[in-house]
Amino acid sequence: MSRRLRLLAGTAAAALAAVAALATAAAAAAPVTAHDAARARLQYLQYCSGCHLADGSGSPVYGIPVMRGMLGRFLHVSGGREYIVQVPGVMNSPLSDADIANLMNWLLPTVSAATLPAEVAPYTAAEIARLRLDRPLDVMARRAALVERMGDAGATAPR
Repeated sequence: MSRRLRLLAGTAAAALAAVAALATAAAAAAPVTAHDAARARLQYLQYCSGCHLADGSGSPVYGIPVMRGMLGRFLHVSGGREYIVQVPGVMNSPLSDADIANLMNWLLPTVSAATLPAEVAPYTAAEIARLRLDRPLDVMARRAALVERMGDAGATAPR
């Protein structure tokens, strides 16, 4: 086999391996099966709906933010992606990092599809683990700063 042909074969093999790795990572990160979606929905009902209600409407009068139609807006501002998994309910959840990633990957399009950016990378267990190590000192101040940035960016700010 010629040197050029070996080089071409090696490059093709590396490209195929990279594509396979990306496909595997994407499949592992997002709920792609009915089982993953059902599990995420059940976990939302068990761990989140007590405050945010079954439909994500929350109770702003009692300080529980609306998620329905609003959660995706946080992904339009720097720090928003991190914030929505660093709120106390997520940070203190007994769910595993993989379960939280699955839950968030199900929740965002379920309650806020219209407000999501065009390209949203799925959460991964590794990302959730990293974010859980960094607890905001003042969740309300962080939220207020993000909402202000949303307004500066021309997005409709959530309540």
